[in-house]
Amino acid sequence: MMAVPVAESFNEKRWSLKGQTALVTGGTKGIGYAIVEELAGLGAAVHTCSRTEEAVKERVREWQGKGYNVTGSVCDLTSHAQREELIKTVSSTFDGKLNILVSSRIALFIN
Repeated sequence: MMAVPVAESFNEKRWSLKGQTALVTGGTKGIGYAIVEELAGLGAAVHTCSRTEEAVKERVREWQGKGYNVTGSVCDLTSHAQREELIKTVSSTFDGKLNILVSSRIALFIN
């Protein structure tokens, strides 16, 4: 068995998100993309959403190719019905457990 340096082992435990779940809205580009990468890289199971199916499929394929546990779905956050569907999807995906919520896409609601 190979010995792991104490500092490396400590940092892995200190920064590990294994067993944690996260929802990152707007995770297919920009800051949201970077947040998904970081959370998944630290071991979290991540679900992200975007308005376009193509973007979601492309990014999820990319992340899964890196060995990350990332799922995704289409959601227009300005739609109440689609937000409700997103919550149902996330609840089902993570068996009702959500530890981290990152809203990296801001939707303005103007009446």
